[in-house]
Amino acid sequence: MLVDPVEETLVDAEVDTVPVPAPPKLGTFGRVALGASLVLIAFNLRPVFSSASALLPEIRAEMGLSALGASLLTTLPVVCLGAFSPLAPKLAQRFGSERTLLGVLVLLALGTALRGLVSAPLLFFGTALAGACIAVGNVLLPGLVKRDFPKQAALMTGLYTMALCAGAASAAGLTLPIEKALDGSMHAALAVWALPAVAVALLWLPQVFLAKRQAGRSGFRVEGLWRDRLAWNVTLFMGLQSALAYSVFGWLVPILRDRGLDGVTAGAIVSASVMVQAASCLVVPHIAVRGKNQSVINVTLCAFAVTALIGLLFAPLSTVWIWAVLQGIGQGGLIAAAMTVIVLRSRDPHVAAHLSGMAQCVGYLLAAIGPLIVGVIRGATGSFAWCAVLFVAIGSVAAFNGWRAGRALHVEAKTVETA
Repeated sequence: MLVDPVEETLVDAEVDTVPVPAPPKLGTFGRVALGASLVLIAFNLRPVFSSASALLPEIRAEMGLSALGASLLTTLPVVCLGAFSPLAPKLAQRFGSERTLLGVLVLLALGTALRGLVSAPLLFFGTALAGACIAVGNVLLPGLVKRDFPKQAALMTGLYTMALCAGAASAAGLTLPIEKALDGSMHAALAVWALPAVAVALLWLPQVFLAKRQAGRSGFRVEGLWRDRLAWNVTLFMGLQSALAYSVFGWLVPILRDRGLDGVTAGAIVSASVMVQAASCLVVPHIAVRGKNQSVINVTLCAFAVTALIGLLFAPLSTVWIWAVLQGIGQGGLIAAAMTVIVLRSRDPHVAAHLSGMAQCVGYLLAAIGPLIVGVIRGATGSFAWCAVLFVAIGSVAAFNGWRAGRALHVEAKTVETA
């Protein structure tokens, strides 16, 4: 019997918590408001990445950043995703998911606003603060969707995924037009993305008052996970496909602008590619669970994503929209495939939660290498052409680990109940 791929890919970060957190009791209007709030929170978890990318040439010129400085700026939030994601379950156990998410939204708005000040140190600090908040939100949101909407998992996952991609696409496509509308103020165009986070924080506030505060503890531990080869295959697959994804978020607009496209057009192309990712995210899990394993689809998606990036680097500009769509199919599919194998390679929800934590912590730290090296290559060679070698290398190693992670096996880890 096939599992529901949409529901099963939602990993609950609080599955080890004792007592198990209970959803708030709400009427129809309350549930609609809760669902809308979760979707809108998801929207705010991506603009930090693509808004800076859209303005990267302007940021370098106005802030006097070197090529290495620009690389660090695009890499910093990805590093924070890996470094701070392990804190999410602990914060949720201590304060509750609702209160933790409110803190995430407030600090995310603060970090985004700080990027709009005329100060390079505050630009980097605000980016790091926003990245840390996004890391916690990334971990907690899927579990809340699964907890509060168990019978509408497919619908909510679709809306949640679309919102993530819509946030990235909006920032990629609208940041430059916003800058022009604000009399060319790069700083205001960066800071304006704090406003949606403030608005959603106000919308989320009633959920905090409705939630019952109940301190939890970790009632289970998982043993043997970090020594398991298959777990490392899953982790490396997650990390390397993320390295490609965040290279796109951080550098695809500058790559297209370097090839001669104007900033608005380059942003629109990236925006379209990201929205294609949303559709691919929804389709791939349904395909993946119908085969005996996921090895072939994992390798195929790696080939799609890398081939499209090569096309975006070298193919005639008249074909750039085609390559952008293909890249969206490959990259969106890879994100979904990586999340799917985390669940399918786990024997129970506790192992799945810990494997997800391992894959996100180590994987995102590994993923930070992608955008960092892209910037270094650009600074050293004066062009993005040699990035093709990097993309092929990352894609090849991702495909190897994707093949091994896709095998119909389970990680050899066990769940142990603690006193």
